[in-house]
Amino acid sequence: MNDQLSEKIQENRRGFSKSQRAIARYLQEHPEEVAFMTASRLGSTVGVSESTVVRFATEIGYSGYPAMQQAVQEMIRNKMTSFQRLEMTSRNIPPDKLLDAVLGQDIDILRRTREGVDREEFYRAVDALVNARRVFVLGAGSSLALATFLAHYMQLVFDSVQLIEATSEAQILQQMVHVDKEDAIIAISFPRYSKKAARALQYASRQGMTAIAITDSTASPLAQSASHVLLARSDMVSFVDSLVGPLSVINALIVTAAIRRKKEVINVLEKIEGIWDEYGVYEKVEERNS
Repeated sequence: MNDQLSEKIQENRRGFSKSQRAIARYLQEHPEEVAFMTASRLGSTVGVSESTVVRFATEIGYSGYPAMQQAVQEMIRNKMTSFQRLEMTSRNIPPDKLLDAVLGQDIDILRRTREGVDREEFYRAVDALVNARRVFVLGAGSSLALATFLAHYMQLVFDSVQLIEATSEAQILQQMVHVDKEDAIIAISFPRYSKKAARALQYASRQGMTAIAITDSTASPLAQSASHVLLARSDMVSFVDSLVGPLSVINALIVTAAIRRKKEVINVLEKIEGIWDEYGVYEKVEERNS
């Protein structure tokens, strides 16, 4: 059980009605099912009304049932193995509803990311990147795809960008052996958090680097060592991590940094476009008249 959710239940248990005790018991015993249940379905399963379920969520301190359910989802995401996630999805979402379920969840992730991101912290992080001598980018596991994407575009914005190969902790630190306070690092990790990314950020912080964490919570191990924390929602879709939230924050980071260095970036892009044209890098597609 999520520590915060468990504490909320314990703090309010004495005042629970018989119906609320039934909800609390089912929630604690079957969190993997509640994670995908509507309030109506949870109510019918426990034998209470939907409104009773909603009131239960608000009375223990959440803004509503969706907020409580999110706490349950975060708990099982941190604890469950990949095959347990897949089995849970198979049990709770009908096969013909999977497309709508995944797209709907991604839309919700983007909405919650937009609501939760700290604007001032975001622009402070951009300022730090613009003023850095070198920028290092690190991501492990599924976050490696985000790190590769970020490094690819950052190389068009900054003179010196290095994507750190997250093969082992020792090799990560070897790639950072010459860093100092003039450098910046962006580390990306989401549950289940990468130990390598967390330790690399600790090392970077000790060397005086500007350490930027892109993660999902201030309780993330990356956030503990970061100079700047950019929060983005990232939930699970079966055994797959949904990364549309952090990818959108990364897009904003790239665009904002490029605008801050507009003159330099335009010069780089003009040179690159010339190279692409000269060597026929891209296939030209002619418009056809209908």
